[in-house]
Amino acid sequence: MPTLLIREASGEEDMRHVRALCRDYRALLADRTADRPDILKTYYDSESYEALLQRLPQMHTAPDGAIFLAFLDAQPVACGMHHRIGPETCEIKRVFASEAARGHGAGRGIIEAVMERARTDGYREIKLDTMIRLTEAIGLYRKLGFEPCAPFYDLDPAFEGLVEFYGRPL
Repeated sequence: MPTLLIREASGEEDMRHVRALCRDYRALLADRTADRPDILKTYYDSESYEALLQRLPQMHTAPDGAIFLAFLDAQPVACGMHHRIGPETCEIKRVFASEAARGHGAGRGIIEAVMERARTDGYREIKLDTMIRLTEAIGLYRKLGFEPCAPFYDLDPAFEGLVEFYGRPL
């Protein structure tokens, strides 16, 4: 039976793993939205996405956030992070489990680790947005108690119906 370990990311080697997983996440989105290249161009333009990946440690730093990695038999297979969007509200971001991780609880474990850390840091609510084409993620979020909620940022009208918002109390 494979061994799953989930821990907070620390150091440059961990960040290399996180960035690689985030690039895989972008590739999955590109595949799932091939008929809508405007989505990738707007939200995940290659150049700006790479710049964002370099800023992740600053964007998700304590006490306002954290980044988690999951390892399956010592191989990095999943990541997720959160950051503050309000006084008692945080947003979970870039949750991704590689194909090798699926079915081993890595995605669930990442989300639960993020929620536990957010609770410990004093957040009372956690929110997220996701594309409707990420049906596996939506199913997992719902199993973990996330419910549809109002948008928490201004969504480009061109993408209405493609992005859903969820939240839950911590």
